[in-house]
Amino acid sequence: MRILVVTQYFWPESFRVNDLALGLKERGHAVAVLTGLPNYPTGRFFPGYGFFTPSSEEFNGLPVYRVPLIPRGSGQRWRLALNYFSFAIFASLLAPVRCRGVFDLIFVFEPSPITVGIPAIMLKKFKRAPVMFWVQDLWPESLSATRAIRSELLLHWVAQLVRFIYQRCDRILVQSEGFIPSVTALGADPQRVAYFPNWAEALYRPVATAEDAPERKEVPAGFCVMFAGNIGAAQSFETILEAATLLRQHHDIHWVVVGDGHRRAWVEGQILERGLKESVHLLGPRPAEVMPRYFALADALLVTLKCDPIFALTIPSKVQSYLACAKPILAALNGEGARVVRESGAGLVCPAEDAKALAESVLRLSCMSPQERAAMGQKGRTYFEANFEREKLLDRLEGLMLEMIKRQV
Repeated sequence: MRILVVTQYFWPESFRVNDLALGLKERGHAVAVLTGLPNYPTGRFFPGYGFFTPSSEEFNGLPVYRVPLIPRGSGQRWRLALNYFSFAIFASLLAPVRCRGVFDLIFVFEPSPITVGIPAIMLKKFKRAPVMFWVQDLWPESLSATRAIRSELLLHWVAQLVRFIYQRCDRILVQSEGFIPSVTALGADPQRVAYFPNWAEALYRPVATAEDAPERKEVPAGFCVMFAGNIGAAQSFETILEAATLLRQHHDIHWVVVGDGHRRAWVEGQILERGLKESVHLLGPRPAEVMPRYFALADALLVTLKCDPIFALTIPSKVQSYLACAKPILAALNGEGARVVRESGAGLVCPAEDAKALAESVLRLSCMSPQERAAMGQKGRTYFEANFEREKLLDRLEGLMLEMIKRQV
């Protein structure tokens, strides 16, 4: 198959679509990528990238076509809007020129924003290729839940844009079964919607961190609760900080955050204000390839979300990475993500935004023996291999793609 992947985010930004594109290439398909200039999560262009350069490059043999965009900056609403729409506009205008040749299929990766679908719909007409759209984040629901947009009129306009995109996609994949009612309510044909979950890259597996590894110097001794990923509004860091405050007198319990995001400065301020400097540690972002070594040093891996119906529908992609690394999971969330952790037996679950329950779960897990925690982690790994293993899911994706292409012929 000749596949064009359309995504606002791509290497050197760390997103699962990088591995998806490589996985399809490994299977003999001709894959090209249309994307923007890397600026996530810092909001600044990565070194070596500027507004107009480079327009094309290679990533492990994959041709990558880049279009200009306005960087997201410090994450203000107006700046994010410019970031989203600038990519959509430039990609729509430049993609027909830069993405030359014939494609059998256009694959869209949509963690947010939904506007990534606009250039794909435009290219569908030029390339006469069907569009497969992988929904990672529900719009407009997530905008309302995070208060990114408060105007009912604006939310209505976004809903109409979502409807426009969904109705023009030939196949829609959703990362959580809970997404299906929302997607079909906004115009997607139920016959064209399929559940297709995230996986974790092969690098996510149980590893042993060497005694002289630099990561050991960054992770404090004691019981380590580690959070990896975005420091944003959806992750409810208020809950984490309040739980850490409740456990402040337990000097052996440490909260380690490996990641970055637009709320990091606020979190840093709260750490000082609450006197949590000795127990909450912000390490900043790290490359995906070293994360399993950090996870190996943790006693528990933490996933949190806000208490909102929209977030109860999603499975945070870090859950698959955590399961793959065979570590106990502490989950302060509701719905689908909580179901996966409970069903797998991989850890302890408490309600979203319940700081007291999270603190109690941390204490409970810290009182377990290392053998009990290891057994939890192994249950998670077994569940991962049965439900989220990379090669199994790539097999399924290939089948869905071939089926869609044959339908077009």
